[in-house]
Amino acid sequence: MAWIYLFVAGCLEVGFTTSMRYTEGFTKLMPTLLFAAFIAASLYFLSKATEVIPLGTAYAVWAGIGAVGTVVVGIFYFNEPADLPRLALLAVLIGSIVGLKLVSPH
Repeated sequence: MAWIYLFVAGCLEVGFTTSMRYTEGFTKLMPTLLFAAFIAASLYFLSKATEVIPLGTAYAVWAGIGAVGTVVVGIFYFNEPADLPRLALLAVLIGSIVGLKLVSPH
């Protein structure tokens, strides 16, 4: 269950990074409230995951899921570049996340 919590936390991280784009420096109320809700929920699920998964592993996986998800959202919704070097580095990051899961004792 801890790995599911961690996955959810990472997905919620994508929500808060994406919603942050719309806050205009936290001057727009609704996007700011959405950002706060996403970040609070993400940190809640991250904290639940760290009850079982070692902190360093959980944090690295959470950040990795958030980074990959945010880049994917950027590519598909904000027309950010999807060139070969960027995609190759994303593949390395995904491989690292999977590797941390495989070597985790839990």
